[in-house]
Amino acid sequence: MRSMGSLEGFLNLDKPAGLTSHDCVAVVRRVLRTRQVGHGGTLDPAATGVLPIAVGRATRFLAFLPGDKVYRATFRFGQRSDTDDAEGQIQVGSPCPELSREEVEECLREFVGEIWQVPPLYSAIKRQGKKLYELARAGAKAAELGLEPRRVVIRHLQILGWRPGEFPEVDLEIACGPGTYIRALARDLGEKLGCGGLMSRLRRLQSGPFRSEESLPLERWQGSADPAAALLPIEWGFRGWDSVSLSPAEAQRWRQGQAIPLDPSRVAAKTLRVMSGEGEFLGLGQHQDTWLRPLRVLLPEGVS
Repeated sequence: MRSMGSLEGFLNLDKPAGLTSHDCVAVVRRVLRTRQVGHGGTLDPAATGVLPIAVGRATRFLAFLPGDKVYRATFRFGQRSDTDDAEGQIQVGSPCPELSREEVEECLREFVGEIWQVPPLYSAIKRQGKKLYELARAGAKAAELGLEPRRVVIRHLQILGWRPGEFPEVDLEIACGPGTYIRALARDLGEKLGCGGLMSRLRRLQSGPFRSEESLPLERWQGSADPAAALLPIEWGFRGWDSVSLSPAEAQRWRQGQAIPLDPSRVAAKTLRVMSGEGEFLGLGQHQDTWLRPLRVLLPEGVS
């Protein structure tokens, strides 16, 4: 294993069911013997799939990871729960054997684009200094907490499968922007159909540049001969961003946190990977007018 001081980068982890995202962070900390570990987007304990993990200096870049995500989810109609998924207290349902795939498909169209969504009561959003799920477990009700709708973006909804019955289920592929709750989507779709709904299964297929086909199951990763070898360079998390190269003099000023004059003809994008002329990753910048301003500067190791 490489030295602890040089441990850094992103790990594309496939989270198993039954563990929280923080549980996975704890496993990575223990295996790599470092406290500097964080994750890029919470997954509910019952959910599986892509969980980006940041190690070392990569933790300073977590907030800038692209937030778009893709999920495969199963929604069950005719049932409701306090958590909006099958893990919660199932409430009295309304069997709907007459519900058809065509009706669901038609209703789904109303949920594509920018929509308003009230977060689930059982979520990690904070109110009164505590997470909502902590308040909910203490007996707080949604009306008491004044949960307000949030604007989210659903880019794509596709039916992958349909199973009719008293409590029919639909399998969906969902592409969405950051902050979207798939459980809330199941709840709202069920209410729109008049029968109630909940999420019974969820797998994240993609989070930003991290895809499930390239992810590593947690158990296999921690049992490998060299777990640190799976760490991807920090730059990899931003491979979809346009880049700009700096001269040695510009790179020196950049590392001091200074804005760099930038001819607009050099690059059009507003957010950029900043590279040296030799191809070294220097951080992330924002292109404003004729200036490149630092979003996050990556200093040489050992320099704070």
